[in-house]
Amino acid sequence: MMAHSMDDRDSPDKGFDSGKYVRYTPEQVEALERVYAECPKPSSLRRQQLIRECPILCNIEPRQIKVWFQNRRCREKQRKESARLQTVNRKLSAMNKLLMEENDRLQKQVSHLVYENGFMKHRIHTASGTTTDNSCESVVVSGQQRQQQNPTHQHPQRDANNPAGLLSIAEETLAEFLCKATGTAVDWVQMIGMKPGPDSIGIVAVSRNCSGIAARACGLVSLEPMKVAEILKDRPSWFRDCRCIETLSVIPTGNGGTIELVNTQIYAPTTLAAARDFWTLRYSTSLEDGSYVVCERSLTPATGGPNGPLSSSFVRAKMLPSGFLIRPCDGGGSIIHIVDHVDLDVSSVPEVLRPLYESSKILAQKMTVAALRHVRQIAQETSGEVQYSGGRQPAVLRTFSQRLCRGFNDAVNGFADDGWSPMSSDGGEDITIMINSSSAKFAGSQYNSSFLPSFGSGVLCAKASMLLQNVPPLVLIRFLREHRAEWADYGVDAYSAASLRATPFAVPCVRTGGFPSNQVILPLAQTLEHEEFLEVVRLGGHAYSPEDMGLSRDMYLLQLCSGVDENVVGGCAQLVFAPIDESFADDAPLLPSGFRVIPLDQKTNPNDHQSANRTRDLASSLDGSTKPDSETNSRLVLTIAFQFTFDNHSRDNVATMARQYVRNVVGSIQRVALAITPRPGSMQLPTSPEALTLVRWITRSYSIHTGSELFGADSEACGGDILLKQLWNHSDAILCCSLKTNASPVFTFANQAGLDMLETTLVALQDIMLDKTLDDSGRKSLCSEFAKIMQQGYANLPAGICVSSMGRPVSYEQATVWKVVDDNESNHCLAFILVNWSFV
Repeated sequence: MMAHSMDDRDSPDKGFDSGKYVRYTPEQVEALERVYAECPKPSSLRRQQLIRECPILCNIEPRQIKVWFQNRRCREKQRKESARLQTVNRKLSAMNKLLMEENDRLQKQVSHLVYENGFMKHRIHTASGTTTDNSCESVVVSGQQRQQQNPTHQHPQRDANNPAGLLSIAEETLAEFLCKATGTAVDWVQMIGMKPGPDSIGIVAVSRNCSGIAARACGLVSLEPMKVAEILKDRPSWFRDCRCIETLSVIPTGNGGTIELVNTQIYAPTTLAAARDFWTLRYSTSLEDGSYVVCERSLTPATGGPNGPLSSSFVRAKMLPSGFLIRPCDGGGSIIHIVDHVDLDVSSVPEVLRPLYESSKILAQKMTVAALRHVRQIAQETSGEVQYSGGRQPAVLRTFSQRLCRGFNDAVNGFADDGWSPMSSDGGEDITIMINSSSAKFAGSQYNSSFLPSFGSGVLCAKASMLLQNVPPLVLIRFLREHRAEWADYGVDAYSAASLRATPFAVPCVRTGGFPSNQVILPLAQTLEHEEFLEVVRLGGHAYSPEDMGLSRDMYLLQLCSGVDENVVGGCAQLVFAPIDESFADDAPLLPSGFRVIPLDQKTNPNDHQSANRTRDLASSLDGSTKPDSETNSRLVLTIAFQFTFDNHSRDNVATMARQYVRNVVGSIQRVALAITPRPGSMQLPTSPEALTLVRWITRSYSIHTGSELFGADSEACGGDILLKQLWNHSDAILCCSLKTNASPVFTFANQAGLDMLETTLVALQDIMLDKTLDDSGRKSLCSEFAKIMQQGYANLPAGICVSSMGRPVSYEQATVWKVVDDNESNHCLAFILVNWSFV
């Protein structure tokens, strides 16, 4: 059966007119669709071949075939765009519904606060004239009101074999959870930077003035409710600090729900705090409106219920009614409400670490937001919207990330039931050494059966924690990731990589300078919000001498970098890596090491004094004698853990090497902290006579050479203090460097913007050389204009790129260089002003 033209009677011998519509038969359409499925845009040769090979298309001109494929691609594009717009419309509709519900909740909260405020005013007005502090009384009254709204029910001890008693606890837990998820049982405050929208993570809020710490998140996902519940109940898959979940009892309820008695173990984030565990009742059920809910709370003597197992390695924490509510959306997908409310028993934590356990923001990032992100990630992978490189499935890449985090957490915590035991110290308490020779450990979830034969007799871990003040955590993690050669020893890396081969190297001596090597980062995968990167790092080395030839081969690391999103508030950042071989199999053994940075929410005390040390070991703060710094803007805890393999005859040598290596890494980090963090007072406006004189020379020289004023027409009449303030607070970077013919120029002064651009301080500025800051183009431009600068006094340089002290590229739109002369008209230095600079 042939294709027919709408009008072919006048020219039977002429064939089809390419400008007229062609009606294709079903057989012809089927043949063209088969080709389209293989190649949506066939070439001219392919279309001619199609006509030759398919007899039913022989009377159709190639041009008509081309037009058919063009129309087919256009219809496909329109179909995809229509589907995309429908999806966006559903998201906007669901988000609008969510925002309206959130608005109703906030209005109820406002009404409650207005009522409470009026009640307190009435009490204050009618109070008798006593010496009682009314503000304290109002707080007590407010607390009594909240206690009346959310009473704590006291129950007799309930037996685990009594389903009716457990169902009563479950129903109470459900009611309290729903009040937190959709009501006003908790005073929620939206987290900064978490704005709702169709493509955002959702609505995220933290608690204010409640028992323990709490976080709440609402979001949209394109998965059905039961699939979402299945994902969220598997807590170890998305909560990286969850060691294990053990369900000890499962009891079906008469309403179709399920009650579970669950023991959950949580890793400690640092080496100097104990891990936590929860003994909880988890209740899963469907609601009348079709929603599905999973709620959970701790079983205590106050709530009733059976007693759970205890472990000496864990501190029993308390989970207040928490869980997740999953509601189906019109047109598919789900709306998720997640609430996490816990009391982590801060009384058992050293004073310096308590902000880690008292921060609702940290809880939100590590648990609540992490759960929502994980569900959204799987939803995107299921729909095929996420593309990965390397030909690996998303589930495989997620497993790599989980194994890296789990292995690092195991090393940081060193549980005895995993086979870890402490090793005797060398007299210093800054580094902790632990060893693990348990074969059961290596047969666990993160190691395969080949781990023990390849890795010798056991694993040794050297770990430490330190407190850093005023150090930007993201800058620190980026430096550790991008400048490995500044802190790592290539010989130690080679020893770690040798554990993957049958003939490992001898234990190396730690060298201060390490081995010269170059680093190439090859991305594997990243999450939707780009807060986590999985990558392969290739380390190419070069030997110093013939005896080092064994170390000059390329090495590979599987690396996970997380928490580097600048918009995240209260989140921790970490860099975890493990050596791999060239084959990089899906079940490759991993021995992770790395760094974890957790910012602390500083609570200042006006009576505290400022510590003299910029960095200090946390162990020195455990006795409580060291108080928090009153003038410190921010603090963070840095945890370091490195794992190495050993044989029985080399254990002591490996321990010595590991201890010295970690100490060297700590020293490198302290130097980095000094470079990127101001010393006390160093970032303040300098007011010395030398600074006033230098500023006067800078502004006067600029005026003489360029014929214009640096700070405007009235700057010449200003006094030295005003000129200094204008230069110091100028938005463009102003820098001075030495002018010597027998030495490389180094920076001698910079204003606040210049110090921010170079990521350094006035003290460390003098260690930065000019030629190391400019790129090749900038150095060539400066050299070509240098004679002009010395003769005419100044020159304008084009836009370019320079590099900060941390290795970050900085762009600027224009640069002006002028010669600074002193009162005797002698050359003093060169001054630069970089206009509109920004980090690339």
